[in-house]
Amino acid sequence: MPCACSKSNTTPCARPGLIEEYFQAQLKLLASLPFVENPQVHFEKRAEMVGFIRGGIEFKDGSMPHYRELVDLRQPMRLVKYAYHYQKSDGSLAFRYDNTAHHLSVSTSPHHKHSGDHEVLAARAPDLEKVLLEIEMFIKQGNAPA
Repeated sequence: MPCACSKSNTTPCARPGLIEEYFQAQLKLLASLPFVENPQVHFEKRAEMVGFIRGGIEFKDGSMPHYRELVDLRQPMRLVKYAYHYQKSDGSLAFRYDNTAHHLSVSTSPHHKHSGDHEVLAARAPDLEKVLLEIEMFIKQGNAPA
């Protein structure tokens, strides 16, 4: 369960806790969103407060986000590694957030956002809830750039 300091009460905060709480909060978040059709999420517990998550989600419009997170709840920045990849129903990239250190010139490096196939933008580290809400807006706008 998320703690009281969580803004949305669906995303867990960075307080120390068992990784299972983080996993359950993700499942609760996915279940609460009406545009999510078929989430396929795999959780791997690596320690009491460390876990790896890999997921793919089908949306009602045929678009698909894929994501992975390496989470360490002992760290101030709990997402050690992440990638949130969202592709349109035609298979083209809409956007992707990640923290792979391959765009060092971006002011928020290693955190950045790929927009479409070629543009790389400065971006803070998102969480799954923020990304899913961005996707919801993307879908509502008819896949217009966000």
